[in-house]
Amino acid sequence: MLNAGLILGFLLGCSHADGEIVNMKIVEEPSNYGFNNYNVGVSNDEPKLKMRVKPSNFSGPPHLRNFENKCFEKQIVGYKYEFCPFSNVTQHEQSYRWNPFRGVLGVWQEWEIKDNKFVAMIMREGERCGDISRSTRVVFVCAETNEILNVTEYSKCNYQLQFATPYVCVDHSMLVYPHMSPTLRLKWDLLQGQYQREEITRKGYDKQLKKLFIEAGYCMSENVQQIIAKSAVEQEKMEEKEQKGEFDTLYQCKEEYQKLKKEVEGLRALMAVKNDEVPVPQPANAEPVHGAEPVHDAQPGHDAQPGHDAQPGHNAQPGHDTQPGHGAQPAHSNSTNV
Repeated sequence: MLNAGLILGFLLGCSHADGEIVNMKIVEEPSNYGFNNYNVGVSNDEPKLKMRVKPSNFSGPPHLRNFENKCFEKQIVGYKYEFCPFSNVTQHEQSYRWNPFRGVLGVWQEWEIKDNKFVAMIMREGERCGDISRSTRVVFVCAETNEILNVTEYSKCNYQLQFATPYVCVDHSMLVYPHMSPTLRLKWDLLQGQYQREEITRKGYDKQLKKLFIEAGYCMSENVQQIIAKSAVEQEKMEEKEQKGEFDTLYQCKEEYQKLKKEVEGLRALMAVKNDEVPVPQPANAEPVHGAEPVHDAQPGHDAQPGHDAQPGHNAQPGHDTQPGHGAQPAHSNSTNV
């Protein structure tokens, strides 16, 4: 890459208006506008993204446990996406803008289930997007390798990620019923019989079935979803107040005071160690140490004055009598009186 400073110098200062060659000073300092923020791959200097909520526990087909503690990356049209199953989805803008976006698009919450199949992973409570939080729906596609195929934003701050994997290629691999406990399967059988005998409506059947999925840990109730969303907002407000030095309770204030007190004590201890290791420089006009004779460097042609540093250009002139109290003292000069 060409140095931006060099290019600018050649364009602006190579020759004079009259054709005269002029000397110019080239400052080899390239412009770094936006460059430090360019997200090329994974940078160790980048702060780790923080999830607003804790991911849900693992649930679903047991063979998908192979995805735990694994992440998959893909660059798509100026963005790098990272999908960590049963954890989160993140987006990193690959841009020269001064503030490229880096954020969580969703945290693992629950399964979307339709027709007795695990259809998609639902990731909610991502980075704030105005009055809402970002969310991602992860759908699975049969393929020979594990990889992100595509990511689309089908509505404002709501995304869909297509993930290819061989783990969904078998027809029954994503069925719900076989993976439920015997007790829940029995409840499902009884519910199915009630529906077939028309003892309950389709709406009632779906409602009761959803309760079984919640009991199995595959889905969340609306009440739990609201509690999680509310707690995330309250936590953000609390952190914002702490940054501003505002506290709602006396306990929070005391807790923060103790933290600051420990930090100050640590800094004082560090300064004490540094002061012991590094000698403190003495000022030029400091009083000599008691009992030590002051040392003066004798300069040729300079009469050393007691209590005064000899200044250049003040040599004794011939033909001038030395004034009492201003003569060179034997203990302080190597000059020979003629």
